Amino acid sequence: QVQLVESGGGAVQAGGSLRLSCVASISISGRSCMGWFRQTPGKEREGVAAVDPAGTTTYADSVKGRFTISKDNAKGTLYLQMNSLKPEDTAIYYCAADWRGIFDCDMATLTMSQYNYWGQGTQVTVSS
Repeated sequence: QVQLVESGGGAVQAGGSLRLSCVASISISGRSCMGWFRQTPGKEREGVAAVDPAGTTTYADSVKGRFTISKDNAKGTLYLQMNSLKPEDTAIYYCAADWRGIFDCDMATLTMSQYNYWGQGTQVTVSS
C-alpha cells in the first residue's frame, strides 16, 4: 500500500508563487508515473501536470509556462512549482501515483483513471 502526503499549499496573491510537495510512503517515484490534479467545488477533478519514470512531463494548457513538475527519486518526493498564480488556480491540489509494483509505468497522462493512489489534497487559494 502506498500513502501520498501533500504539503505546501496556502494563500497567495495573484502573481505569486507556491511549491507543493508530495512524499510517498515507499520508494516508487523511480518506476511510477506521478501527477498533480486539482478540483474546485462543483467541478470535476482535472489533471494539471504529470511525469513518467524517465522524467518526461506533460502539462495542462492552462498551466504551461507557469507550473513545473519535478521529482527527487532519492527523496521519494514529487514537486509542483507554481509561478504567476492566478485566481482561477484556486483549488484543492492532489498528488497521484500510478504504481503497479510489477512493471514500470511507461506514459504519464492527465487522466484520473490512470492513477491508483491519491493523497488527501492541499488547498491553494489565490486572491486577486
